[in-house]
Amino acid sequence: MSKKILVVDDDELVLIAIRELLTPVGFAVTTSPNGCDALEKTASDQFDLVILDVIMPEMDGFEVCQQIRQIASYAETPVMMLTAKSGEEDRQRGLEMGANLYLPKPISPKRLIALVEEAIK
Repeated sequence: MSKKILVVDDDELVLIAIRELLTPVGFAVTTSPNGCDALEKTASDQFDLVILDVIMPEMDGFEVCQQIRQIASYAETPVMMLTAKSGEEDRQRGLEMGANLYLPKPISPKRLIALVEEAIK
C-alpha cells in the first residue's frame, strides 16, 4: 500500500507540482487549499506525512501544524513545512509548533523526493 501524503498550500500550482512530482514515485497525494480544509481531512483520514505551507489566508501553517499535533493519531506523523518564509525565526517557530522539517522554497525536486522518502520510512 502506498504511503499517503497531505499537501497543504493556497497556491494551486504548488499543489499540482508536488502531486505530479510525488505520485509517479509511488505516493498517494491528497491536496488541500487551506488550513481549515486540511484539518477536516486529517480528522477523517490518516496520512503518513503532512507537507505544509506557512503563508495561507485565514489560518497560517504554524497554527495548522499546532492543531494537527493536538490530534492523538498525528502525534508521531511527520510534518514538513515547505515555505517561502526562510528566516531563522520562522524556522524556529515552525519547529516549536511541531514540524519535523522546515524547508525553504524553492527546493529541487530530487531533494524534496529524498526528504519525503526519508521522513516516512
